[in-house]
Amino acid sequence: MSVAILKMGVVLSTMAMITNWMSQTLPSLVGLNATRLSITTGGTADRSTGLLPANPEESWQVYSSAQDTEGRCVCTVVAPQQTMCSRDARTKQLRQLLEKVQNMTQSIEVLDQRTQRDLQYVERMEVQLRGLETKFKQVEDNHKQNIARQYKAIKAKMEELRPLIPVLEEYKADAKLVLQFKEELQNLTSVLNELQEEIGAYDYEELQNRLSNLEERLRACMQKLACGKLTGISDPITIKTSGSRFGSWMTDPVAPEDDTRVWYMDGYHNNRFVREYKSLYDFMNSENFTSHRLPHPWSGTGQVVYNGSIYFNKFQSHTIIKFDFKTSVISKSRQLDYAGYNNMYHYSWGGHSDIDLMVDEGGLWAVYATNQNAGNIVISKLNPNTLQIIKSWTTNHPKRSAGEAFMICGTLYVTNGYSGGTKVYYAFSTNSSTYEYIDIPFQNKYSHISMLDYNPKDRALYAWNNGHQVLYNVTLFHVIRSEQES
Repeated sequence: MSVAILKMGVVLSTMAMITNWMSQTLPSLVGLNATRLSITTGGTADRSTGLLPANPEESWQVYSSAQDTEGRCVCTVVAPQQTMCSRDARTKQLRQLLEKVQNMTQSIEVLDQRTQRDLQYVERMEVQLRGLETKFKQVEDNHKQNIARQYKAIKAKMEELRPLIPVLEEYKADAKLVLQFKEELQNLTSVLNELQEEIGAYDYEELQNRLSNLEERLRACMQKLACGKLTGISDPITIKTSGSRFGSWMTDPVAPEDDTRVWYMDGYHNNRFVREYKSLYDFMNSENFTSHRLPHPWSGTGQVVYNGSIYFNKFQSHTIIKFDFKTSVISKSRQLDYAGYNNMYHYSWGGHSDIDLMVDEGGLWAVYATNQNAGNIVISKLNPNTLQIIKSWTTNHPKRSAGEAFMICGTLYVTNGYSGGTKVYYAFSTNSSTYEYIDIPFQNKYSHISMLDYNPKDRALYAWNNGHQVLYNVTLFHVIRSEQES
C-alpha cells in the first residue's frame, strides 16, 4: 500500500503542475500581447478585427487649445515617445503572435499526452480503491476475531486514501478542459493564417510609401512641437560647487535614455583631461569618475558632447576636433576658415572664447567672428560627421560685446554681460535671417558666467558660474503654423 501512496503523490504533483500552468500561461494566452481577435459563429475571421495600440501614450493627445491675439490656433500637444513608425508593424505583430500560438500548441500537445497517461494510471487506482472498500464491508460482516486487528489497520489506511476519490473527479474535469483549449488553439491558428494571407494581398510598395509619407509628416510635426520662442528663464539650480572660476559641463543631448553620463572640463586652456561621471547623482555626490585624455588641449569653454563624441576648439588655432570617447581617437578635424582665435574675438569675459560650439534641436552649430564680418558674430550650421559648414549667417552683433550665447530651435540668444545684472537681450533667427532686441531676465547668482549652453533633451541651460555648476529651466512659446502659413 505504501507504493500506491507514493504513486498518488506523483499524480498530485502532476496535477499541481497543471494547475500552476493554467493560472499563469492561459491568462497570457487570452491577452496575447494586447491583440484582440474575434471569431464569428461559423468559425471564420471577423474582418473588423484590428490590432490595437497597447499603450494610449503611443497616440497624439491635444490637452488644450486657444487663439492668440492674431487669431492663430495655439495648442498644447503631447507627442508619443516613439516617433518612428515601424514598417510593416501589423505583419510583424501577427507573425510573432502566430509563433507564440504555435509554441503554445506544441506545449499543450505534450501536456495532453502526459495527462492521458496519468489519467489511465489514476483510473486503475480508482478500481483498486473501490475494490478495497468492498472487501472492508465483507470483513465488517464476518466479525472474525482473528482478523479484527488487521481490519482496523487496513481501515485506517483506507481513510487516508478516501480523499483521493473527489480529487480524481476534478482531474477528469481538468483533462476535458485541456482538450477544449487544444481545440480553441487550432481554431485561433486558422484565423491567424487567414489574417496573414489577407495582409499579404496588399501592395507592399504602396504600404511602404504611405508609411514613409506618414513618418515625414510626423517628423515635421514633431519639429514644430519641439521648437518655440524663448520667453522665460527660471531661477538657477545649483548642482555642485567645484573647479576653478572657468570651465564647462554638459550631458549628451542625443544619448539613449539609460545613458545619463555627465562630462566635466575645468579651465579654459592648457588642459586636456575630461572627466566622465556615470550619472548626475554621481556628479553631485561623489568623486568617482573616469578621466579621458584629449590629444590636444582645448581653447575656451565652448565644447559640446554630441552622439558619443566631444567637439572642441584646439588651443591657439581655428581647428575644430571631433574626438570619439569610445575609440579614444580623433575621428575628424577641420579648420573653421576665417574664424578669429587666440583671444581675437572672444566673449566679453575673455578666456580664449573665440569659437563657441553649440547643439540645439537642429543639430551642431559654431558661433564665432571674422574679419570679413568686422568682428560681428557669424553663425554656421555644421555637419556633425564631416565638420563641413552647411550654411552660415552673418549678424550685426559684435562678438566682444556679448557676455555669452546659446542656440534654441535655430535662434541665437545673446546675453548683455557675464557679471552682475544680466539679461538675454538679442536674438537672431536663422529660420528667417532676422534679429530683434528682447528683454528676458537672467539671474546671475555667482556673478561670473563663463559658459552657457542649451540642452534640447533636458530643455535646460547648463552654466558654469564662478566655480558653480548651475542649471536653468527655460520656457518656450509654441506657435503651430499650418502648411499654408509655413
